[in-house]
Amino acid sequence: MPQRQSSAVRHAKEPTHFESAAIRFLRPPLCRRSCVGYSRHSIDNSFRRILRTLERPDGGEFGKYYCLPALDDSRFGNIVINVCPSPAHQRASWGYPGFSTQKVPPSWCPALAYKPKLAIIRNRFGMLTSPQGRHDPGSIPYRLPYSIRILLEFAIRNCDEFQVTAKDVEKILDWENTSPKQVKIQFKPARVLLQVNDLLSCSYCTVVDLAEMRDAMQRLGRDPNKINPLGSANLVVDHSVQADVVRSENALQANMELEFNWNKERFSFLRWGSSAFHNMLVVPPGSRIVHQVNLEYFGRVVFDKEGVLYSDTVVGTDSRTTMVDAWGIARWGVGRIEAEATMLGQWLGSNYLEKLRNGVTATNLGLTVTQMLWKHGVVGKFVEFNGEGMGELSLADRATIANMSPGYGATMGFFPVDHVTLQYLKLTGRSDDTISMIESYSRANKMFVDYSQPQIQSLHFLFGIESSGCGAMCVRAKEGFAVPKESQSKVVDFTFHGTPAQLRHGDIVIAAITSCTNTSNPSVMIGAALVAKKAFDFGLEVKPWIKTSLASGSGVVTKYLQKRANYLASPPLVVVYALAGTVDIDFETEPIGYGKASKKIFLRDIWPSNEEIADIEQSNVLPDMFKVTYEAIARGNSMWNQLSVPSSTFYQWDPRSTYIKEPPFFENMSMSPLGQHGVKDACCLLLFGDSVPIDHISPAGSIQKDSLAAKYLMENGVDRGDLNSYGSRCGNHEVMTRGTFANSRLSNKILEEVGPKTIHIPSGEKMSIFDVAMRYKSEGHDTIILAGAEYGTGSSRDWAAKGLVLLGVKEIMAKSFETTHRSNLVGMGIIPLCFKDGEDADTLGLTGHERFTVDLPSTVSDLRTGQDISVSTDNSKSFTCTLRFDAQVELAYFDRGGILHYVIRNLVDAKHWYST
Repeated sequence: MPQRQSSAVRHAKEPTHFESAAIRFLRPPLCRRSCVGYSRHSIDNSFRRILRTLERPDGGEFGKYYCLPALDDSRFGNIVINVCPSPAHQRASWGYPGFSTQKVPPSWCPALAYKPKLAIIRNRFGMLTSPQGRHDPGSIPYRLPYSIRILLEFAIRNCDEFQVTAKDVEKILDWENTSPKQVKIQFKPARVLLQVNDLLSCSYCTVVDLAEMRDAMQRLGRDPNKINPLGSANLVVDHSVQADVVRSENALQANMELEFNWNKERFSFLRWGSSAFHNMLVVPPGSRIVHQVNLEYFGRVVFDKEGVLYSDTVVGTDSRTTMVDAWGIARWGVGRIEAEATMLGQWLGSNYLEKLRNGVTATNLGLTVTQMLWKHGVVGKFVEFNGEGMGELSLADRATIANMSPGYGATMGFFPVDHVTLQYLKLTGRSDDTISMIESYSRANKMFVDYSQPQIQSLHFLFGIESSGCGAMCVRAKEGFAVPKESQSKVVDFTFHGTPAQLRHGDIVIAAITSCTNTSNPSVMIGAALVAKKAFDFGLEVKPWIKTSLASGSGVVTKYLQKRANYLASPPLVVVYALAGTVDIDFETEPIGYGKASKKIFLRDIWPSNEEIADIEQSNVLPDMFKVTYEAIARGNSMWNQLSVPSSTFYQWDPRSTYIKEPPFFENMSMSPLGQHGVKDACCLLLFGDSVPIDHISPAGSIQKDSLAAKYLMENGVDRGDLNSYGSRCGNHEVMTRGTFANSRLSNKILEEVGPKTIHIPSGEKMSIFDVAMRYKSEGHDTIILAGAEYGTGSSRDWAAKGLVLLGVKEIMAKSFETTHRSNLVGMGIIPLCFKDGEDADTLGLTGHERFTVDLPSTVSDLRTGQDISVSTDNSKSFTCTLRFDAQVELAYFDRGGILHYVIRNLVDAKHWYST
């Protein structure tokens, strides 16, 4: 990187020459504790002097914002500076080439008095100029990608020297060098998106946690009404309505009635939460898929909170929250427990070069992008889309591609704000004033995309994309639809409503569209409707035994399809394959079926052109549809509003409930210090090898009838046929604790057999993991877990950490942890330790039969992130592990017993506040 030079400090903003200039900094006060605190307002930090007022184009003010160009960084092309004036004092070097600083008394700028390294940061922001003071574009090594600029704005706004530090800002500015090292910054989003669905409905446990925390506050003699989400929290009941009734005009209503009957208790609980807690909006069942609601309704692009403007960012508990990356909203997928420590990911630009040809949909484009990016290798990277062809992609098409980013392994598939973003804001009913504010903010903060800007690393594509689908095993395996010859002759005979029928390999039995990737995109939905209409006109029909269903991702989709006369609605290829009845077909040479007068009907006869689709979309997808649809969210539907719930501060726990029980996480909680943090003479509960998936730690599927969870439920009056899933019962800690490590494929090396069992070491008895853990707890023994590399892989689940706490696990030693699961463990107060390089349980000769002592200081002030920790066993083995607390705030969480206890204790102390 070229040598940076320092700027002269002026009281007024003016261009400066670098060859004789100096940056002044401020000496911190002697008592740092008195100055470092938690900011209640976002402007109470060292960078507040760059807070500017955004003027309206027609006069007046929009609000204040943090101006990235005002940082005087070369990547934003600004040559003025604005720092505190002060008299000259003795010069001192900070060791940066070409940097010089001058010391001044802190009284000159009290707001910055506790920022000893602010001068360095301002130096690193310094504008690169020629010796004559003119801007020299050739001296600029790179410009920050747009997705990284959002992180920079966030870090500046939230810099409190505790959760977000000046070093975090430096890491982001030095992104080109820091991103390959996988450094972390603390990230606090503008809002949180939670999803409740049938399989992984643990997000409704967020409300369980909040209700439990209110009870704890009352027991501690404090105001329980202080327990509310600090920021915007949206909870969407998603994928809830099952297709039990099909091929009927009233199918949706009938299925919703069934769903409300099955889930009345859980839905009533969520409705209580929506009225009991501030800053929480619960979107009721039947309001469509969470990610489309997020895109069309919740997404803001720019937040305006109390007159301060800042970029919209969101964390979501579902991997497909990436859909909002399509319009410049940075999103991360996280578990529910942690305050997210975000990886400062590597970056890859992807350039689009031409528009899609007829017959190629956004889904086809997304599958092609997924395949190409996966082959290139983008796991953990920020993929940012760019290029001349971007203007040809609608925002709905972009959302389809962004939604697939988990398929190609990227942290996000990001589309910066541009004119298409503004058009979509208009389409979805945003006001002209809001759109003007977003455009003005984005342009002023250099977040409005310039497609001519050079990129560091990029892929160029959009040629040769064809209609296609993906394999059943993996979205990355984009394949054609050929069936192996050796399987084509297989036939199954059956009877359907008294009529003999046959199924061959490749025949279709279900044609369903529920994915937010497809069902919210007007072009593919209208294309599917046109295919269905033309097929109907030709006399084609779907075979009666094929179950067809549509759950549109957006209520707006239903409206524009109704406006076009109730067509069968699913993406085009699904409709075509349902008509053909098989995937074993060559559409170029074989007919889909036979229409009127036994005429052969081919794909080309019913496939619409892009122009047909565009004409219908432009005339029928209207802003009023979005307004009407999403105004109904606040009102709720009739079944939701008829749920009888009390208006109360506290939830009335029902001891007979098998779905929602008061959790034990705050039992006997006091304000006294926790004392000793380590473990002494702990028993090993489990010994694992490499790559232990979340599914083996905490289940999400159906409760098996021979499981301990099933036994508990049946003992409490639940019929054998009504066990339901772990996800549906995650509000019952008794079920979830019994389900922890209950996977039948679990491989425990203590036992050298597969299954959910282990050995009680003192007695040598083999029992279920739950029974052994409860026996250890009753005997007063701490327990630990030994594991190999990649412990906790897969989609994060909070119960994978919560369940361990209730089993009595205090610490986990592994070669490495999955990032989010490690954060979840810290959030629940469990100690994560990593073996040293080249060491693991095998190399150290550990069998799991030892007793372990982990020496930690009794006070957290003696702990450091990443420090070495001594471990010893009762058979005289000793070794060193690395403490995997990766940030100072994680030490604070651990000291208070986990993140939820941390929040409670701070609210009781009433001393500390967080920035928004």
